[in-house]
Amino acid sequence: MKRIFIICLMAVCVVRAAENQEAPRAPGIEELKPTDAERDARLGWWREARFGMFVHWGVYSGLSGTWGGKAYGGYAEHIQRMAKIPCAVYRKDVAGKFNPTEFNADEWIRLAKEAGMGYFVITAKHHDGFAMFNSQVSDYNIVKATPFARDPMKELQAACKKYGIKFGFYYSHAFDWGEENGPGNDWDYQNPGGDKLLHGANWWEKFPEFLPKARKYVDEKSIPQLQELIRMYDPDIIWFDTPHKLPPEENLRILAAVRKAKPGLVVNGRLVRGAGDYESTCDRPAEFAPHEGDWEGVPTTNESYGYNQNDHSHKPPAHFIQLLAKSAARGGNELMNIGPMGTGKMDAADVAILKGIGAWWQINGESIRGTTRTPLAVQAWGESTRNGNTLYLHVFDWPRDGRLIVGGLKSDVTQAWLLRDKANTIHTPLKAVRMNPLDVRIEGLPKDAPDKADTVIVLDCAGEPQTDAERLLATNIETNTLRGFDAKLRGKLQFGPGKTKDAWVMNWTKKDDAVVWPVRLNTKATFDLALVYDAPSDSKGGKVVEGDAGKERSRAATGASGIYTVKIGAQSVEKKVRSGNNVRDALGKLTLEPGAFEICVSAKEITGEELLRLRSVILTPVQK
Repeated sequence: MKRIFIICLMAVCVVRAAENQEAPRAPGIEELKPTDAERDARLGWWREARFGMFVHWGVYSGLSGTWGGKAYGGYAEHIQRMAKIPCAVYRKDVAGKFNPTEFNADEWIRLAKEAGMGYFVITAKHHDGFAMFNSQVSDYNIVKATPFARDPMKELQAACKKYGIKFGFYYSHAFDWGEENGPGNDWDYQNPGGDKLLHGANWWEKFPEFLPKARKYVDEKSIPQLQELIRMYDPDIIWFDTPHKLPPEENLRILAAVRKAKPGLVVNGRLVRGAGDYESTCDRPAEFAPHEGDWEGVPTTNESYGYNQNDHSHKPPAHFIQLLAKSAARGGNELMNIGPMGTGKMDAADVAILKGIGAWWQINGESIRGTTRTPLAVQAWGESTRNGNTLYLHVFDWPRDGRLIVGGLKSDVTQAWLLRDKANTIHTPLKAVRMNPLDVRIEGLPKDAPDKADTVIVLDCAGEPQTDAERLLATNIETNTLRGFDAKLRGKLQFGPGKTKDAWVMNWTKKDDAVVWPVRLNTKATFDLALVYDAPSDSKGGKVVEGDAGKERSRAATGASGIYTVKIGAQSVEKKVRSGNNVRDALGKLTLEPGAFEICVSAKEITGEELLRLRSVILTPVQK
C-alpha cells in the first residue's frame, strides 16, 4: 500500500510540474532578423523571378462557395467559418467526399511556366486545418481522409522541377478550425483566439489560462507539420499568414524551427514582422504604397482566393499585366493567385487570364524578369523597369501624336526600339531626341499602340541612368492621374491597405496634413482639374481591424466632411467635401505656366472626424 501511495504521489507531482512548467523559451526577434548577407543569399532566385503563381486549393474547393443551398461571397476557402460548419460534418461531408480526379500537376505548372511565372506557392494547410499532403503528424490529410488518396504535393513538386520553377507552400500556422487544440475554431471549441476574435486582440494577455492549449497546438501540429513539409518536399519558400492569432512568442518559436530545419528557405513577412525575408502587401492589392527593400503583392483573379463559382468578377489579363509592371517598377514581386476547382481542373476564366498574360510575356518577359526598381519618376503614360543600363518603358496610355516623352531622364539614349521587334525581322525605327537637360522624346512610334495593355519600349542608356525626381505633366495623352499612393505625405497621413476599395490616403484629421506631388511642365498648358476621393457619411468608429494580412487600420468615417484646397503652383481651388465613394469633383480649368511646382491637397477646414480619403488628382489636357 505504501509503495502504491508513493507511486501515486510521484505521478501527481509530475502532472503538477508539467502544468506549472514555464513556456518553452522563444528567441528574441533580433536573433531571428536576417542579416543583409543572409537575405541576399536566400532571395537571389526570388528577386530574379519577379512573378509567381499562388494557389488556394483544398477540400473547400469542392464546395465552390456554396453550403446548404446558400451561396456565399468573399473568400471561398473560409466557407467552414462563414457557414459555421461543424467539424464532424466538415470532416465527413466535405473532406470525406473530396476526390479531384481531374487534377493534373503537369498541366498546372505548364500554364504557370507559359504565363512567365518563376515560382509556385500552394496551400499545404489552410485555416480549416486539413493537410493537402501526406502528413504523418495528422491523419486529417488528403491521402488518409479522402477518396482521392494521392499526394498532389509530390506531383506538383516533380512538375516544378521539370519546368524549372521554384516550389513552396502556404501554411496556416495559427488557425486550425478542425483541431480542438487549434487556436481558431470558436463555434465548436470556443477557443479564445476565435476567427471573430471574440475576446479581442491579444487574447493571451486576457486569458492566460488558454496559453498551454496554444503551445500544445504549436508543439504537436504546427511545428511538426512544417518540419515534415521541409523534410519531405525540400521547398524553396514557405508563405505564412495571420500571425495575430497566436502570441508573439509562439510565432517566434515557429520561425526559429523553420530556420533551423532549412536555413536557406525563403520566408515571407507575415509570420514575424521585421524578421521575414521580404514584406507582404495586403490581400488583393490594386495599388502599392512605397516600400523599401523587397516586397510582394498577392492579387487574385476575382475577389476570392479559393474557387468560388458565385464570384464572376474576374479581371482581364491587362489588369494583371499592368499590375505586374507597377510592382516591378517599385522593386516588388507579384504572386498572382488562382483558385482551382474541386475537380482538380482550373476554371476556364482563370485559364484565359493566364493565357492572356502568357501571350504578352512571350514578347515582353525580359522587361519584368531580372529587373530592378526604376530610377525614373512615375510617368503619365505608364511605368518603367530597369536592368543595368537598360530602361523598359511600359506604356499603358499611348501618346496621341506618336511621340513619347520620358520625363526626368538626364542620361543620353544610345538606342531605342520596341521590344516586340526583337523577335521580328522588320524593326520599327525609333529615335531618341534630347529635348532639354531633363527630358528625352522618343519619335517614330506607330500611330496605334501595338499592345493596348502594355507596349514596351527599350532604351539603352549611355551608362547608369541618371534621373530627376519631379514628375513631368504630359499634354499629349488622355489624362495625368496623380495617385495618392505615388504622393509624398505630410503630417500623420497614412496610405490605406491598397485594395480597390481602400486605395486611398487616410487618417486626415489635422489641418497640417497634406498630400503633395512635385511636378514639372515644359510648355504652357490648360487642364481640366478633378479630385477623386471617398467620404463615408457615418461609421462604427475608428479602430484597428484584423485581416488575413494581419493588422489593417480602418479610419473612422463619422462626419467625414470639411473644405479641401488644391493648390497648384500659385493657383488654388477650394471645395466642400461631398459624401460618397469614388466621388469625383470637377474643379474647373487651370492654365499652368512652364516650370517646376507642387500640387498640394490640404484641409482648409475639417468639420468631421476626418476630412476625406484621397484617391487621386486628375489633370486632363484641354485640346485646342
